[in-house]
Amino acid sequence: MIHKHAFLMLAVAALTAAGGALAQDAPERAEIVNDEGGPVLITGSFSYSDPFFTEGVSEPLILLEDQGGFVTRNEGFLMPPESQVLGQLTSDFFTSPVSYSLSLPQVPQGTLHDVDNDGETDQGVQVFAVAYWSNNFGDPYLEQRDLYGGGWSGAYVTTLVGTVGTQEAEYKGGSVIVYAADDEQGFPSGFGEDQLLFTEDDPIVLLPQGYTVVNMDSEPFTFDRSREIDLTLNEGEGVAPEDFSGQSYTEAFDSLIDLLAREYPFTEQKDMDWEALAAEFGPRIAEAEANGDVDAYALAMRDFSWRIPDGHVSFSIASTSVLDEAFQEAVSGGLGMAIGDVDDGGVQVYFLTPGGPAETAGIAIGAQIEAINGTPIDTFVSSITPFSAPFSTPWSERLQQLRYATRFPLGTSVEVTYTNPGGESETATLETSDERDSFSISSFSRGVTGTELPVEFRVLDSGYGYVKVYSQLDDLRLTVQLWERMIQTFNSNGIPGLIIDLRQNGGGDSFVAAQMAGYLFDDSSDGRILDYNESYDKEQGEFVRAEDFPTRMYVPPAEQRYSGTVVVLVSPACFSACEFFSDFLSLDDRSTLVGMYPTGGGGGGVSYVFMPDSSFYYGPFARSIYPDGGVVIEGVGVAPDVVVPSTLENLVLNASGGDAVLDAAIAYLDSTVFGISSAEPTVSDGGSIAPGDSVEGTIAMGERVRYTLTAEADATLDISLGDAEGALDTYLRVYDADGALIAESDDIELGVQINSLVEGLEVAAGDSIIIEAGTYGDGSEGDYTLSVAAAK
Repeated sequence: MIHKHAFLMLAVAALTAAGGALAQDAPERAEIVNDEGGPVLITGSFSYSDPFFTEGVSEPLILLEDQGGFVTRNEGFLMPPESQVLGQLTSDFFTSPVSYSLSLPQVPQGTLHDVDNDGETDQGVQVFAVAYWSNNFGDPYLEQRDLYGGGWSGAYVTTLVGTVGTQEAEYKGGSVIVYAADDEQGFPSGFGEDQLLFTEDDPIVLLPQGYTVVNMDSEPFTFDRSREIDLTLNEGEGVAPEDFSGQSYTEAFDSLIDLLAREYPFTEQKDMDWEALAAEFGPRIAEAEANGDVDAYALAMRDFSWRIPDGHVSFSIASTSVLDEAFQEAVSGGLGMAIGDVDDGGVQVYFLTPGGPAETAGIAIGAQIEAINGTPIDTFVSSITPFSAPFSTPWSERLQQLRYATRFPLGTSVEVTYTNPGGESETATLETSDERDSFSISSFSRGVTGTELPVEFRVLDSGYGYVKVYSQLDDLRLTVQLWERMIQTFNSNGIPGLIIDLRQNGGGDSFVAAQMAGYLFDDSSDGRILDYNESYDKEQGEFVRAEDFPTRMYVPPAEQRYSGTVVVLVSPACFSACEFFSDFLSLDDRSTLVGMYPTGGGGGGVSYVFMPDSSFYYGPFARSIYPDGGVVIEGVGVAPDVVVPSTLENLVLNASGGDAVLDAAIAYLDSTVFGISSAEPTVSDGGSIAPGDSVEGTIAMGERVRYTLTAEADATLDISLGDAEGALDTYLRVYDADGALIAESDDIELGVQINSLVEGLEVAAGDSIIIEAGTYGDGSEGDYTLSVAAAK
């Protein structure tokens, strides 16, 4: 789960104002520097170090942010649209640092707050900060779904605030922009003894009318009325990744171990022994340092990361290609076959590369693999560490081990013991070839080109809507717009069932995933709490839950929602935010999940740790917790409600371009939307029929009626099946004498004329055909008329 703004937003403790104001003398007027009548233009820049900062962003905003949420300690505060004054980015957003410019309105429309603590009701002042946000929903202004819980921003603002993860987020410095409608409004000139702003011990001064920039880095504060002011936006504390890149290999490794021992969120759940890992890999790191061997360092760090059973964990290095070279060498040769676990059938071959080593040796589809190089197949498979390691769940690991079990360096001789269907056990020696088909056929990313839109949709031949969501880390604005367009299209066309395919979605922003799920729920779910974020707080020395900023689902207006039946397709390649998405969609049984396996089980909130030689460690430093206290997703994934069996037939179907999981989803929708049963229909004999005849009959659900026609002469026929009202959803099929289907018709006009018609069917003299009267999906019943006439 990459919940980017979970790192940017800060949990803030609610503070209850004490009754009664402290008595004080009439405040003095603020001492003004650079009095040019007040600012009209704010310029500045901000730098970012978090690699996630730009991910998914297409509409970055600089705006004058109403600080009413902080002034009142109201984390649910939503800045009014009329208060939002948008600025401009004046340099490339994707290159740090980024510069900006913001023109102040003559009279702002923010919220007013009386902060002078004099016990009297005054008009008060408007308090603003310059802030960065990303706009993903709705119009150009920020709304509730953009604000990741409301309140005020916790990073990339002109104010310095408390550490992410604490239960208190208070200004520590920086600048705010204050507007006073007259010169009788008070404002703090310092934090007071409690070092908190907008509390009763704040010293107060009177501000001039108009705008004043208050610099809180000095004591007392400095009040600046320059016409143009430069303000730097600050990367909030706790946002920037840990950086050990300036340390030696051993120092950086030791620092990383200390960090993970303290802040890895699943240490207890996964029974991690960080001291043991340090003892195991520390000597390899030290040896690499002593020899100045970057390749040895990279391989040691890779092997270390593989020992953490978490699919989010990885290690990458740019200064050497040794990791890629090791991968390419290990998988360069293949046996020309893909193998899989078959339910109650062991490990079997379900794909053969034409002319590949396995096929040439006589191995057939359905062959039982018993051993490789003399090692029993289960032991051999279990011993493999795939290059896609590590994994959060055993099923993800097993599928990848099976994939890598038939890969060896090119030119390797491999002994395979197998039994073909109906045959006896035999052993063949195969020499690997450079074929890649058998490796690609079992890839989690099979068929993905990288050119896909984040959301792609179409109407299937079955009449159901199908949407594939590839990512929630792509252009998030575009992702939301495509999602909304999909729902609009399917609603306007009366699509009764929706299939959401998440099987190749590696994750992204879980908050955006929550909001996308909201389009499928009703008003009763608006604002519902889905989970909480927990991360390590350095000040408190423990993991702290951000109680004030839960992940909530916000439901859009009714016209933007889809209310039909929903099926969600899942697989182990649905990972991280994708899993949260599928979990959110299944709440209250809103959708039914279909798949062969559960999702990948990656439930951590991730960040980078910069390491020496242009390398980095990547992994979780936060976890999500359900409202009832259970850990979300990690290690367990989201299980399908309808489990598609891993039969040889289904594995072969998938490898040949079919889709057993999609077929199961369509069958489920047929049964739930239309009451269509997957059971074999009952076939009854209606007798004979001849050209020019019309026969009437009654058909029951699950029934088909067959009529035999024998042509006395060559003929071209039109065959119709229907009822007088055109209301019976008929299905007409025509077979030859051997039972082969030669013609069929569902609707005369799809979805409009639902009776059936086969036109221009040529029949030779003496030939017999079978005409079958049925209904769509064998799911209807009623009276019908079957007519056979010479073609017009």
